Amino acid sequence: MAEQEQVEEAAPRTPDDALGYEHARDALLEVVRQLENGGTSLEESLALWERGEQLAKVCQRWLDGARARLDAALAAEEGDPGRE
Repeated sequence: MAEQEQVEEAAPRTPDDALGYEHARDALLEVVRQLENGGTSLEESLALWERGEQLAKVCQRWLDGARARLDAALAAEEGDPGRE
């Protein structure tokens, strides 16, 4: 969990930071769907794209944190002589 906090501290805080991974991912999929369907003005498309970028960053922070936790768990397991 400390790794997730360190990653979050490195980036500016946004309201999206409170989103869980699945919620951010689902919101990102909806943004992509809207952009692919078209029918939006240039301004709306740009706003959607910017929102998608924000959501993608939230997802990436969650994935980076999960990777760090997994790496730490694997390193701890490798360092435990009783686990062999």
